[in-house]
Amino acid sequence: MSMPFSDEDLQEPVANIIKTKIAPMLAQDGGAIELLKVEDGKVYIQLQGACVGCAASSSTLKFIVEKNLKELIHPDIQIVNVLPGMENEI
Repeated sequence: MSMPFSDEDLQEPVANIIKTKIAPMLAQDGGAIELLKVEDGKVYIQLQGACVGCAASSSTLKFIVEKNLKELIHPDIQIVNVLPGMENEI
């Protein structure tokens, strides 16, 4: 199913949820998150800080980042974690 919103429509709500809900949760454990871009209904993020190399980072993606964005915006939204150093590949 295609996303019923344009990338431009998604940018602000995604950025707001990351800033107000997700980033504070990650910061409690020394982690951080950066929104790189929204394109074709996909949200490109980068986990940073203590999240880099953490064994729980895949759980963080699924149960914090993906869960919040799917519940609060749209169930078909896709999350792409861009590893540090791979920013130019997207």
